Amino acid sequence: MARSTYYYHILHSKDTDKYKEEKNRISAIFQQHKMRYGYRRVYLQLRNEGYIINHKTVQKLMSAMHLKSKVRKIRYRSYKGTVGKIAPHIIERNFVALKPNKKWATDVTEFKIHDTKAYLSPILDMYNGEIISYTISDHPDLRMVLNMINSATKKSESNKRTYSTL
Repeated sequence: MARSTYYYHILHSKDTDKYKEEKNRISAIFQQHKMRYGYRRVYLQLRNEGYIINHKTVQKLMSAMHLKSKVRKIRYRSYKGTVGKIAPHIIERNFVALKPNKKWATDVTEFKIHDTKAYLSPILDMYNGEIISYTISDHPDLRMVLNMINSATKKSESNKRTYSTL
């Protein structure tokens, strides 16, 4: 083996870590933020501090140092307890009416039309399945429901004479 080759390998075999300072700073930032920063946030912090380093290098260094951020798992909880007032159960699953305008049923249905949503809210008479009134709106809000109820009550008042003669 040539003497120059031997000394070349001896001089370069020492651990000359190119990113020693950056590794120390990455570790400090990672610990400072309670192991919640990933490579993207650590990279931005390093850039703010004046280090010129690529984000892929930060990712590689963090991977080599076994620094992996903790991701808090947030679960969806839709239950909020009893909200508002619960109406009394007066229908008791008896969906048959003996006279018109004695029992009405309603619901709000969502339709997707191209990129927008539309909401339909009809009132159904349980006597004969007739739609008394309906409203279509862009938002399922109280104003939509009140408009539907107002138009239904106006219609039922105008038809009251015909039902009373039956």
